Amino acid sequence: MKQIIILLLTCVVLFAFTGKNKQQQNEWVSLFDGTALNNWKVGENASTFSVENGLIVAHGPTAHLFYDGGVMQHNFKNFELKVDVMTMPNSNAGIYFHTTYQESSWPKKGYEVQVNNSHTDWRRTGSLYGISDVKEVYVKDNEWYTEYIKVEGKRVIIKINDKTVVDYTEPDNVKREKGDEQRVLSGGTFALQGHDPESKVYFKNIMVKPLAD
Repeated sequence: MKQIIILLLTCVVLFAFTGKNKQQQNEWVSLFDGTALNNWKVGENASTFSVENGLIVAHGPTAHLFYDGGVMQHNFKNFELKVDVMTMPNSNAGIYFHTTYQESSWPKKGYEVQVNNSHTDWRRTGSLYGISDVKEVYVKDNEWYTEYIKVEGKRVIIKINDKTVVDYTEPDNVKREKGDEQRVLSGGTFALQGHDPESKVYFKNIMVKPLAD
């Protein structure tokens, strides 16, 4: 009898978990509640990230804030992501996807989408960093804009305020240079970047729509 009860409870848990993930697919879900960094995780230089007036602020030494919450168990493969961003002059940041938590340094796994309108780095906002780079400046500092990322299969689409700036298809069996071997499509979580102490960037309305694999 005890074994039957355990089996039934296990089935209920599995059903609930599967149902939740199915419900989350093809629906926009918020990853940031506007009040605290619940469900987010940062290692070294954690003070770089704070919440002010409902916004995530990245300002301080190099650090990365990883989504660590329950939506899709923070493991996304195919998805749409949209984030409202505002940069201060001469600031740099980034939005990583298909990455995984790292205590320090630049994330080795996954891709970075650039946030940079006037920093000395020539790769501008919307670049799929080091893979499909954007030289043009589409948005201004001190103004909110929306950065949109869609990954479906091998295709990555990046939009700035509904304008497509990158449409990249990863080749089959792609090979990266040494040190960038994990800079490929796979699956994983998202991360926001605090680039350097001179950079100040604001994030809000972090929304994801998981898509079927």
